Amino acid sequence: MENTDSVGGYKRFERVYPPAAIPEGSVLWFPQQNNKLLVHVHDDKISLLEGDALLIASLPHQSPLYIGRLNGQPCLATIIDPDASLPEDWKAIGLRELYRRTTDIEYNIASYAAQLINWHRISRYCPVCSAPMEPVPGGWGRRCTRGDYSGYPPVIPAIIVLIHDGDRILMGHKPGWGDRYGLIAGFVEPGEMLEECVEREVKEETGIAVTDLVYVTSQPWPFPSQLMIGYMARYKEGTFQPTDDELDDIRWFTRDNLPELPPPSSLAYELITLWLKQQSVKEDAK
Repeated sequence: MENTDSVGGYKRFERVYPPAAIPEGSVLWFPQQNNKLLVHVHDDKISLLEGDALLIASLPHQSPLYIGRLNGQPCLATIIDPDASLPEDWKAIGLRELYRRTTDIEYNIASYAAQLINWHRISRYCPVCSAPMEPVPGGWGRRCTRGDYSGYPPVIPAIIVLIHDGDRILMGHKPGWGDRYGLIAGFVEPGEMLEECVEREVKEETGIAVTDLVYVTSQPWPFPSQLMIGYMARYKEGTFQPTDDELDDIRWFTRDNLPELPPPSSLAYELITLWLKQQSVKEDAK
């Protein structure tokens, strides 16, 4: 069973599922130690670890997971013992720090590997009866050996929305963020449509109503297993009267007085960048 992610029609990453046998020979490694990816560093340049099984043979590690192929080359994920001493030219880097320091497809695979590793870590025992869990052939699912439960790697949907009103956008601030402001976001509740979630989260966090919702894009957010779903929406009516305690400041900003923005790795940054481009196009058309 395979699934292929393509770029411009060219096959790049093929997902591979159990019980596919781990191939011999050179592979790309996505090992984690203390929740960070291990990479090769040379002259401040980062590259993925590449080699056969001997590459990690001397390091205490868990059984590798065969997760897919990048341009035909197998990709394996594993956990290295947290106390293991690493080779001199290896470095452990968190996914946030890794962003933009590898290719997009390599970063996506690293995120995928991190989520599968986390799933295997938390799914060893049945949450109903505590019996051991075993793999479900043909996928990453696991089932209780007593038959009380079966589960699959979680994907937790969350919306994020850029609210605009003419030449301004609404941004919020949370305690502890310093000078940084962000967009309104929140988790989808059971039985809730994505659009309903947008309207509810905006109302709860700001007190205002929005309209003209437009889906923009989505982003896997492996911290640890969210799927961020990005929208733009137009301010409709209302004054700021938040009903929860998430934000300590809400205000409008124009492109000329933007605050410190979310990190470039975030979907919030991507939505803001898109809005800025749209504003430039409007200005050029005048």
